[in-house]
This record gives sequence, structure tokens and C-alpha cells, in this order.
Amino acid sequence: MTIVIIIVAIIALPFVLALFTKKSYSIERSILINRPVNVVFDYLKHIKNQDQFSKWVQMDPNMKKEYRGTDGTVGFVYAWNGNKQAGEGEQEIKGIVENRKLDIEVTFIRPFAAVAKTPFTTEAVEVNETRVTWGMSSSMNYPMNIMLLFMNMEKLLGKDLEFSLQQLKDKLEN
Repeated sequence: MTIVIIIVAIIALPFVLALFTKKSYSIERSILINRPVNVVFDYLKHIKNQDQFSKWVQMDPNMKKEYRGTDGTVGFVYAWNGNKQAGEGEQEIKGIVENRKLDIEVTFIRPFAAVAKTPFTTEAVEVNETRVTWGMSSSMNYPMNIMLLFMNMEKLLGKDLEFSLQQLKDKLEN
């Protein structure tokens, strides 16, 4: 009987922990780019340009891509299907506030199903200097939220955002 109780306790423990674990995460990173805000924003709002700076796109140079709509406009969809690292999913432009904010929703299909908000914001610091902020936020339903206990999303995704923003800066300044 004691063994049964121990086994049940071991099985139940993750589910109990998940009740008290956060269900969402949100991170963002920023960089200064020595270009006017309109130049930076015009480049960012064209999702196909992510091929030039996004670490995630660069994980699989042979990934299949499909586009629906007009790039740089609300409703444009960039779908991808790549290797194990790149996975499969799509991103859609949900909103544009010209020279200020680009709202993108990313739907991941593989390696795991999830939906994330990944907005870009731009702010003119000087005439020829723009602060770009790239964010990512999502949530996980119970009991899958237990993964947030073991995954440091800030560290895991933050370094990829930093790398991608540095690539963006290098691309736009050179």
C-alpha cells in the first residue's frame, strides 16, 4: 500500500506544481540603430526581410516558405516549414502603426503548438537614431505550464532576440 501511495504522489506532484506555476512569459530586447525611424520601420514591416536578420529563420537555410497577402500590410502571412530546429509555423501581421509599432502573431505548429505575440516597436531617439524593441509573449495552459518552471525563457529566447537585433543593426547600418 505504501508503494502505491508513493507512486501516486510521484505522478501527482507535477500536476500539483503546475497549479502554482506561472502560465505566461514575456521578454523584450532593444537596440539602437543609426538610421532614421522611417527607414528602420519600413524595413521591419516587410516580414520577408527577417530572412536577413532573424536567427530563427537562419537555423535552416533550406526551409520551405509560403507567403499570403502583400508584405508590409496587415494580414500578410509568412509560413515556414523547416528542419527540427526551425520547426513549422506562420506569422501574421496583425497591426501597423506607421513608424511606431508592428504587431505580429506567430503560430507555432512544430516542434510544439503555441501562439506568441512578437511586436516590434520603433522610437526616434535622434533624427538618425532609432531604438528598436522586439518582444515576445505567450502563455501555456495547465498542465503544460510546468515547463516554464524548468525553462528560463528570458535566457533562452533573450539571447536569440539580441543576436537577431544585432544582425538587424549590422544590416541597416552597412
